[in-house]
Amino acid sequence: MRIGHGYDVHRLVAGRKLILGGVEVPHSLGLLGHSDADVLLHAIMDSLLGAAALGDIGHLFPDSDPAYAGISSVLLLKTVAARIREKGYEIGNIDATVVAQKPKLAPYLPAMVQTTAETLAIEPSRLNLKATTEEHLGFTGREEGIAAHAVCLLEERQ
Repeated sequence: MRIGHGYDVHRLVAGRKLILGGVEVPHSLGLLGHSDADVLLHAIMDSLLGAAALGDIGHLFPDSDPAYAGISSVLLLKTVAARIREKGYEIGNIDATVVAQKPKLAPYLPAMVQTTAETLAIEPSRLNLKATTEEHLGFTGREEGIAAHAVCLLEERQ
């Protein structure tokens, strides 16, 4: 078994859609980034890549490459899942947390679980997603950005 941790953060800005866990969440602001800036899927990808010793998403999908401009993180996650499996691992489970003062994410978590599990080709029971605020503290509390943490367990295929 191998354990991985991922973390990502993006600034909130006007004029962008807010995409989290592959789901569009209605909000007046969106996340700034080269891709769709889905911090949740980015943290999950980094946890998976870290557990498999395959680097990180910045190495695999550099923001200097125009091919990734505006790309859906769901597509990037599919690529990461394929690389994990090519290296001989299966996903045991993933636990992730989104840190955002607003919007309230609880109503969107089931759709995020469904989308992410389908993308990874795992049972939804192997994926736990949650959201929290930081009680108006720090950059997330001031609504300047959104962060996400993820941990995963990979198991070698038998």
